[in-house]
Amino acid sequence: MPVLDETHDPALRSWVPSANDEATDFPIQNLPFAIFRRRDSAEAWRGGVAIGEQIIDLAAAAQAGLFTADALAVAQAASEPTLNRLMGLGRPAARALRLALSRALAAGSDQQALVQPCLIDQADAQYALPARIGDYTDFYTSIHHATHVGQLFRPDNPLMPNYKWVPIGYHGRSSSIGVSPQRFHRPCGQVKPADATQPHVQASARLDLELELGVLVGRGNALGSPIPIDQAEEHLFGLVLFNDWSARDIQPWEYQPLGPFLAKNFASTVSPWVVTLDALAPFRTPFARPDGDPQPLPYLDGAVNRAAGGFDIQLEALIQTQTMHAQRQAPTRLARSNYRYAYWTAAQMVAHHTINGCNLQPGDLFGTGTLSGPEPDQACALIELTAGGKRPISLPNGEQRTWLQDGDTVVLRGWCAKPGAARIGFGSCAGTVLPAHNA
Repeated sequence: MPVLDETHDPALRSWVPSANDEATDFPIQNLPFAIFRRRDSAEAWRGGVAIGEQIIDLAAAAQAGLFTADALAVAQAASEPTLNRLMGLGRPAARALRLALSRALAAGSDQQALVQPCLIDQADAQYALPARIGDYTDFYTSIHHATHVGQLFRPDNPLMPNYKWVPIGYHGRSSSIGVSPQRFHRPCGQVKPADATQPHVQASARLDLELELGVLVGRGNALGSPIPIDQAEEHLFGLVLFNDWSARDIQPWEYQPLGPFLAKNFASTVSPWVVTLDALAPFRTPFARPDGDPQPLPYLDGAVNRAAGGFDIQLEALIQTQTMHAQRQAPTRLARSNYRYAYWTAAQMVAHHTINGCNLQPGDLFGTGTLSGPEPDQACALIELTAGGKRPISLPNGEQRTWLQDGDTVVLRGWCAKPGAARIGFGSCAGTVLPAHNA
């Protein structure tokens, strides 16, 4: 069960002024991790923790003598060029570091003078991937997205019969996952229009976004040792925003019989800040199947998952066109949704992924799949929002979009908020479409 302790106290304040702003994503109750260095420098990449508009440099803090006992070894692991070793230490170790940081950053702390020189403005930082992602698995956990897309291609049978029984997923490519802000070229591939006799190669004309969350694995498991569902979250480290870009005109021709290939492996973007499961503890929600749906099989069902397997995370996707950028217009919202609408939980993804003995490793990434909700404005991909390209979206400046155009920037945001708890945010996840290499 999620545990609340002194680090979650909504009344807790920090001596870092920007951490006390009610609108900040990074109050003292959050303390997410990232890999950073000063912008345009040759410094080593290293781990840091966000506090308001600042980053606490964990390597500098460890060297300054901030940490003692168990927290020191954990801080040293978190100071490396990736967070993999920290993730592999497990949640109790990360929890000890979180507690030490919370006490050091709290208003009135006698460690302020020690910590203050270790702070760096986030505006002066650049980021790397938070972990070395050895393997990436893309799940399909939103029944609303699965149904909406299925209706476009199979109106009489939109949802495949296995969907309510098994967490659907496939293995994707990790080498093309980049950190926000990512810039990538429009992909090329084979396309076969319905009225054509043979395919041809072209730059994708139906480029799409997918508003998702990424789930990062913490402590791994031995090959051949399934992870029981009630222990699953002890093998998870945290969540990031995730945009798994898709080429909707390349995918239909290639995905049968094995699944997406070039339509999905050209770019995926993660946000730099990893919000830990401990930070999200106040925002856990019960898991329950809708009336009439089959209950999960025993290996996908457990008391912990039923009581608090879900997350109340608000999500939104925004677009800023090249024209909007030139005219200094802010991004405009395309969709807003919530992770609580997911049909399968993070723990169920772990339990299913390992039921055959598959070994997970620290830093492995799970994509949740597009997290659409039940309402039309909660559709989190253009293929849903435009009914497969049949209904263009009108933007406030008069432009229209059916699919993404060159120069478009998509920004994902996520946050948790409710009375009696501090707001916990994820920062942002941005990606910009560049022209195809052969354009």
